[in-house]
Amino acid sequence: MLGLVVALVEIIKEALERQALRRIESGKLSADEEARLSEALADLDEALEHIKKENDLEDVVKSVNDGLTEVADIFLNPERWEKELKKA
Repeated sequence: MLGLVVALVEIIKEALERQALRRIESGKLSADEEARLSEALADLDEALEHIKKENDLEDVVKSVNDGLTEVADIFLNPERWEKELKKA
C-alpha cells in the first residue's frame, strides 16, 4: 500500500514540477519565489527517495509507475488508438 501512495505522490510531484517550470518560464515568479519553489520540490524529492530506500520500495514504486504509465497511454494516446483500430 505504501508503494502505491509513494508512486502517486511521485506522479503529483512531476505534475507540480511541470507547472512550476511553466510559471518560472512565464516570468510570473520573483527570484525569491523561484528559489523557495525549487527548494520545496527538491525537499519533496529527497523525502520520497528516503521513504523508498527505508522501506525497500524502489522496485514496487517503479512497477506501479510503469503500470500507471501504460494505463494512461492506453486511454490518453490517440496514436495508440489508431494502431489498435488498424489491428482489428
